[in-house]
Amino acid sequence: MTQTIEHQEQEDALPDGDTPLTPKEVAALRADFPYLERPARNGEALAYLDWAATSQKPVGVMAAEFDFYGRSNGAAGRSTYQLADEATAAWEDAREAVAGFVGARGSQLVFTKNATEAVNLVALAIGHASAGRPAGHGGPAAGTDPSARLRVGPGDEIVVTVAEHHANLVPWQELAARTGAVLRWLDLTKDGRIDPSSVKVITDRTRILALTHVSNVTGAITPLAQILPAARSAGALVVLDTCQSSPHLPVDFAALVAAGVDAMVLSSHKMLGPTGIGALVATEELLDAMPPVLTGGSMIETVTMASSTYMPAPARFEAGSQPLAQAAGWHAAVDYLSEVGMGRLYAGEQALLDRTVRGMAEVPGLRILGPEDTHDRVGVVSFTLEGVHPHDVGQVLDAAGVAVRTGHHCAQPIHAHFAVPSSSRVSFGPVTTPEEIDRFLDAVASVRGYFQR
Repeated sequence: MTQTIEHQEQEDALPDGDTPLTPKEVAALRADFPYLERPARNGEALAYLDWAATSQKPVGVMAAEFDFYGRSNGAAGRSTYQLADEATAAWEDAREAVAGFVGARGSQLVFTKNATEAVNLVALAIGHASAGRPAGHGGPAAGTDPSARLRVGPGDEIVVTVAEHHANLVPWQELAARTGAVLRWLDLTKDGRIDPSSVKVITDRTRILALTHVSNVTGAITPLAQILPAARSAGALVVLDTCQSSPHLPVDFAALVAAGVDAMVLSSHKMLGPTGIGALVATEELLDAMPPVLTGGSMIETVTMASSTYMPAPARFEAGSQPLAQAAGWHAAVDYLSEVGMGRLYAGEQALLDRTVRGMAEVPGLRILGPEDTHDRVGVVSFTLEGVHPHDVGQVLDAAGVAVRTGHHCAQPIHAHFAVPSSSRVSFGPVTTPEEIDRFLDAVASVRGYFQR
């Protein structure tokens, strides 16, 4: 990547006082993103404002994947020839890099194909434990199985929130249905923030709390400090969805664990990395307690015709051929983000968010779904336009060279909270500029007039 950006150490909490990137620095970063070289549908420059769905990739990420296939492509962990050794090293180096980026240890990170699989991995492991399947190396002595702490049954409670992406809701609905547990949820305030006053739904029967760190609809940051103490008091397992926080904020797993989090999930493709890879980051205690879910090659110790024993975590949860090139690309992505500095990116995003929210407030008939201020938010804003379907909004913006997300954003319950079936959404990335925000605002202001001709 460009060398004009000074390294910025990650911080443990929300950034305070970091210096936003200068226009010159942003321009230097934009030179790293090939998508900006292609025109939009209208022949003009593309204003890509759908980073919350999937991020664009810098050339270094693409080069890392290409370089892996061209120079180090081998069967990781399966032989001793040079290419295999290099492939193994690339895989484990990526594990350490991604874990380090979020303040975790490599031993705490399990690679998955995406964050959805990571949530399901935890939910399915709990389901296996609840059915009496032991953790670890198969058949521990009675009373010594660490998976016993994960067992959920009738009368137990699983708590989620109304703000969840379907990926952090449906797996828990399924687990409740399979085990007889009761699914409960934290409600939302009128403006769509998770309501700390609804923490009373967490009781001494709560076994699991699964919640988002940042809403993918409103961009609101969850008030963890007001929620996690109740989960800790109940002894509940806490699973945090960081898919919308890790691309925007410094995330420190060690600090989250100290606050009561047991596991979190990551999505590479939202963090400038490749598609097809994500991660579960969890305490060693949780990973040791989880029975295997996917079984086959790579995750075993000994296999006979009668039974098998399994590798320790994280290998126990990484059955089959690994997404090696994608891991190499994700390694390059977190290196890129670290060099730019997450605190600086967050600071710059706040200025863009303020510009966007103020501009949207001037558009007749536009309703922001979520807080109308910028306090404790990231650059994700959903909205509706009176009398215009969100898909039509998206098409008009596309014709103006502006790309936004339309639909329910895999989050139907929070849309029901706002009494709408769907919305349009604008979201920012590291190379979003004020000029792109202004293009969006000009285009969205013209939408209702287009349909009233």
